[in-house]
Amino acid sequence: MENEINEVIVSQFAEDDLNEIVEYYFLLSQNYVEKIISEFEENVMSLKKHPRSGRVVPELEKQGILQYRELIQGYYRIVYEISDDKVIVHTIIDGRRNFEDIIISKLSRYYGN
Repeated sequence: MENEINEVIVSQFAEDDLNEIVEYYFLLSQNYVEKIISEFEENVMSLKKHPRSGRVVPELEKQGILQYRELIQGYYRIVYEISDDKVIVHTIIDGRRNFEDIIISKLSRYYGN
């Protein structure tokens, strides 16, 4: 049985990422924006009951970094971490871009390196 998760936290960085996606698509299709937001909320809330449903991030796993998991939502990769009784959503990355460069810069900003 999985550990009980009491809280799902969406970091400011992940919120900023989502806002960036929304801003990009807003003028193109408000329906698409509503769909993205709805799916994101559904995926993130599912982590409370099933925190290990996402896979370990393959690019980080190759580097021996195993604490980050991801959910795939369309083109987007929702990167999160399980920490005690919490799930922390760190970032949302467009899977069509160079993931390794982006994740390094995003995790660096998160940890202030």
